[in-house]
Amino acid sequence: MKRTPLYQRYKNYPGVKLIDFGGWELPVQFETGILGEHDAVRNRAGLFDVSHMGECNVSGETAASYLEYLCTNSISDMQVGQCRYTLMCYPNGTVVDDLLIYRRSDISFMVVMNASNIEKDLQWIKEGNPRSGACPMVQDISDATVQLALQGPLSSQILATLVPDCDTIQTFHFRSQCEVGEVMTLISRTGYTGEDGYELYCAAEDGPLLWDILLEAGKSFGLICCGLGSRDTLRMEAKLPLYGHEISDSITPLEANLSNFVKLEKTDFCGKDALLKQKEAGVPRSLRGIEMVEKAVPRSGYRVFLGDEDIGYVTSGTKSPTLGIFCAYVLIKRETGLKFGDTVDIEIHGQRKKAKLVKTPFYKHGVKNSQL
Repeated sequence: MKRTPLYQRYKNYPGVKLIDFGGWELPVQFETGILGEHDAVRNRAGLFDVSHMGECNVSGETAASYLEYLCTNSISDMQVGQCRYTLMCYPNGTVVDDLLIYRRSDISFMVVMNASNIEKDLQWIKEGNPRSGACPMVQDISDATVQLALQGPLSSQILATLVPDCDTIQTFHFRSQCEVGEVMTLISRTGYTGEDGYELYCAAEDGPLLWDILLEAGKSFGLICCGLGSRDTLRMEAKLPLYGHEISDSITPLEANLSNFVKLEKTDFCGKDALLKQKEAGVPRSLRGIEMVEKAVPRSGYRVFLGDEDIGYVTSGTKSPTLGIFCAYVLIKRETGLKFGDTVDIEIHGQRKKAKLVKTPFYKHGVKNSQL
């Protein structure tokens, strides 16, 4: 299995539990456990090793126009120092991957990819897509890069002990050449937990030192190490999509309710024609939130029924640590016309359990969803 440069640092931590995550040996939890880590990020701060994520540099005079065609969101109008969330689609409108684009200069961008999609994404960016014309220079820097995520309401205070003006970095912006202790980093502010936070990128060989520096700086603030388990429950509460669940090569961004990141007014992008046709014909499925009325965990893949009709399936489900409820996202037929408060059945271990449709996200910016 692959391992990040941080593996040697935390492999022998007390209570750490390592799992196979898409071919990577990564911590699902540390000593505090998933619930304790989730609580820390919601109320204090947590530090994640997300170095399994992929990064590549796309550069050259044609870089902006090339990415403009590959991405559903606008790229050419990005300012230097800005980050933007986008999707990369196949011609049929389904999703190759969801990405973060960092504009480093007029002709240089960093693209952040999901770990399970790195090889596929690079192939698509370089030669698989139908765009004609010369491809800009694409350099895979995944193995040379460490990415750490400092997340939670106290993350700014912690980072400010090392980078005093870090709070001037706006949301979905970044700053290069930041000295964090002895480590030169790129710091961004995007997040994947529903809380304020920062991503810190550095050279792979400096990753373990940066990890130690941040943990030491956050000690008095209650900062703890966090793993994949709490990262998943945090992103789920905040309705942040996970590739292979809410989006995939069989789900379009319109079905996943991500139309805000699909600029159909753009002159052209890969998948535009298919998405326009889907919108005009009526999007067939919709991603909705449910709360279980009968207590049970609605796992990914479980079928959803309205009466005797199979209307879809669960994309992600859990017991929300913040809310104490069993909840999930379901991809269901739009023609059902279901409204908030209407009930459906989730088939769990051969038995159908009652659930109701609710507003999402379940959690937003420190406020629990009062509509549940």
